[in-house]
Amino acid sequence: MHITEKLGLTKVRNMTKNNKNRGKINILLIAAIIGIVIISFSGCINKDKQSSKGEKITITDMAGRTVEVPANADRIVCFGPGTLRLITYLQATDKVVGIEGGFEKESPSGRPYRLAHPELTDLPVIGSAGPSFVPNHEATISVKPDVIFVTYIEPRMADDLQEKTGISVVVLSYGQLATFDNEDVFNSLKISGKIINKEDRAEEVIQFIENISNDLNDRTKDIADEKKKTVYVGGLGYKGHHGITSTEAGYPPFKSLNAKNVVDELNNDGHVFVDKEKILEWNPDILFIDGGGYKLVIDEYHETPEIFNSLKAVQNEEVYGLLPYNFYTTNIDTALADAYYVGKIIYPEEFKDIDPEKKANEIYTFLDGKPVLEEMKNDFEGFKKIDLKQ
Repeated sequence: MHITEKLGLTKVRNMTKNNKNRGKINILLIAAIIGIVIISFSGCINKDKQSSKGEKITITDMAGRTVEVPANADRIVCFGPGTLRLITYLQATDKVVGIEGGFEKESPSGRPYRLAHPELTDLPVIGSAGPSFVPNHEATISVKPDVIFVTYIEPRMADDLQEKTGISVVVLSYGQLATFDNEDVFNSLKISGKIINKEDRAEEVIQFIENISNDLNDRTKDIADEKKKTVYVGGLGYKGHHGITSTEAGYPPFKSLNAKNVVDELNNDGHVFVDKEKILEWNPDILFIDGGGYKLVIDEYHETPEIFNSLKAVQNEEVYGLLPYNFYTTNIDTALADAYYVGKIIYPEEFKDIDPEKKANEIYTFLDGKPVLEEMKNDFEGFKKIDLKQ
């Protein structure tokens, strides 16, 4: 072979070898770059996680207090009437790490959120329940909550609880009990929703309640007074159980339906005890009995049947049972369900498309997570015609 041909072949071989080496180097460089990117990206994620964990947000609670709380709080406890109910409406019971004392022993009867979530009774006890709740500071600290939610507490007491536990304390509110368009409840849902990353759910709950309120009003707002039957509700709970004389002016289920509540002539919304003689004077067309006072009303009937039998509602068998909704403050779900049942009774034409029991379970499922009407009915004489003579 000619020398120049040998040299040419050698050059080609060397070029091929060099190209292979360059290829290997390029592959190694690309792999190294990818590795660096992955490590850097992973580092950013970890850094974000670390900064997120220590991140704080500042809110103004329902007591007007400015409170710094962890962002996206994941562990919470609730004190005071109705606090846990609001958290249940937000679908956040999985974030609850402790419960009030007595919760695990007493019956869940009358509280749909309790009926829907029996698993909550397995949580550690962190203090006593009630309007004047008493937190156990050590027990509360031991479950390591990010935030303590409370209702019905003075600002100074909330500050004291926060100071003694070192945990952010946020005051929520129910405002005026049992009203459907309740700005205090709505704002409480927004505040707690922001803290526990449930803002979208808070808006869904608010919209759900407002839609029901609008539906009840739209069905009944144009009915002339002269076409309405008069109504009365007795047996309402008020710091205990009471009989037929325990009633309410501006009774929310009636008010939401633009109903003709005979008690409204007193021009003072709220609970009131009236004389039986006054009930006879009013002589309502339809009589409703709250399940909380049902047994007492039956006893009263047997003591003085002549009084009850003088009422045209009793004579015409227009006596119906409602589910009690004031239990550890207002069970908004039950109040809404009662309104549809009342509407079906007093305005059958306007509510002909409504099955009250189906509607009640729809409400319970949306707000509490389960259809618990049957359990509520088993405990109280609600959603049925009542025979006082039994």
